[in-house]
Amino acid sequence: MKRIIIAITIIISVLSCSKNNDDDENPFLFAGSDYTGSDLNLRINDFIWKGLNTYYLWQPEVANLQDNRFGSLANTKADKNHTYTTFLKSNLNHTDFFNNLLYRKGTTDRFSYITDDYVKLENQFKGITASTGMDEAYVQFNNAGTVMGIVRYVIPNSDAHRQGVQRGDVFLEINGTPITKQNLGSLLSSSVYSFDIYRFDEDGNLNFTGKSVTLHNTATPENPVLITKVIQQGNHRIGYLMYNAFISDYDKALNDAFAYLKNQNITDLVLDLRYNGGGSVQTAIYLASMITGQFSGQVFAKEKWNTKMQDIVAQQGKTINYFLENMTDGTPLNHLRMNKLYVLTTSRTASASELLINGLKPYINVVQIGQTTTGKNQGSITIYDYIDRKQQTKNPKHKWAMQPLVLKIENAAGVGDYVTGLTPTIAINKENYTKLGTLGDPTEPFLSKAIEHITGRQASRTSRTAPQPTPDYQLITTQKSQYLGYNEMYK
Repeated sequence: MKRIIIAITIIISVLSCSKNNDDDENPFLFAGSDYTGSDLNLRINDFIWKGLNTYYLWQPEVANLQDNRFGSLANTKADKNHTYTTFLKSNLNHTDFFNNLLYRKGTTDRFSYITDDYVKLENQFKGITASTGMDEAYVQFNNAGTVMGIVRYVIPNSDAHRQGVQRGDVFLEINGTPITKQNLGSLLSSSVYSFDIYRFDEDGNLNFTGKSVTLHNTATPENPVLITKVIQQGNHRIGYLMYNAFISDYDKALNDAFAYLKNQNITDLVLDLRYNGGGSVQTAIYLASMITGQFSGQVFAKEKWNTKMQDIVAQQGKTINYFLENMTDGTPLNHLRMNKLYVLTTSRTASASELLINGLKPYINVVQIGQTTTGKNQGSITIYDYIDRKQQTKNPKHKWAMQPLVLKIENAAGVGDYVTGLTPTIAINKENYTKLGTLGDPTEPFLSKAIEHITGRQASRTSRTAPQPTPDYQLITTQKSQYLGYNEMYK
């Protein structure tokens, strides 16, 4: 199923897979914004309220979202119902108005959001973001004042890639300004990044490489299938896939990666989701089906919507997601039929990544290596302010759209309460940013741990040296954390 686009003029059932269905193809229609006056701010707040009133997961728990809050729901009309109109005008900061309607924002609801630029949001869902081409973490060691930017990986064919930036490169300043907790946000909004490159040596000392770069923060497509390779270790042919986002535009690339792994006759599979904040539910179903294949037609995940929507969604059979044989366009999925999966995770592994892990657990042995994940078991939809019944024309007067949480998701065994994160089978407390290693190399610390458990022995280089303690540090933020809805799982 595609990410569902919801009309607000006439909110068409989220059960439809098409943006352009005729009304008679949609048995469930929900009243949306019927305001036709000239007050744009009033219309936007009306679209926010009606969208949340219909779809928001915690709508029953929010007093100001109740159907009878302003009399009958049928009479909740902007500029017609005085009480309702006064409420809409009480806060014309649309972000604040939206946030004030959320249920226990920051604790229960940690992920619903609204944007005044849906084009930016749409590009993100396609894997196109404003980026220099490097994915970096910002780290503060030993509570010192200095914040370091440390490159985790580089997007192929990006500005950073062309200028030779590598994983493990470190920078202390952006455009001549030392990085601190206080100025990090403003520095990351720069259109140009200039900095000197440092690297840690074997003893953990930071040294200037003599190289400086200037990178441009521009729209950069990112194929989330970063690395696909096979590692021969004794009798084991270990497939390694680093996958950094569930982006439906790259489903074919993901399927092609599995075709390669299948043709290589791999015996084991390591899936690296360390930097994967989630994405498309449909893509997660595809990936689960590619990893397996022997469970086609069986339940992968079950959805729970609010009390308004649950029966409606269930009547269309859309609350159950099944393992698949093919993509929706008929393309056969490449199945590996694995009975065991090794997954690498960090605290930034979230949403659709967690859905994949949790959804596979009733069927195969999932060995999770690394850190406890984020803990996002809810999914969202995009709600636009359309001005036509067929969802063809977005309101040309603004670019507001919202991405509220609308469903909880659980696996076939009914397990879905992992808001504190999925606990690893084999714990690695933190990534050692002073010794990151090379992604896909058997000696890279996280991959090495997986290989050790697959083969029963350590990788050659690490076997000769005693494990080094990871320096104490605080992860301040990451480059991806600046994106809209980084920890996202959407329909």
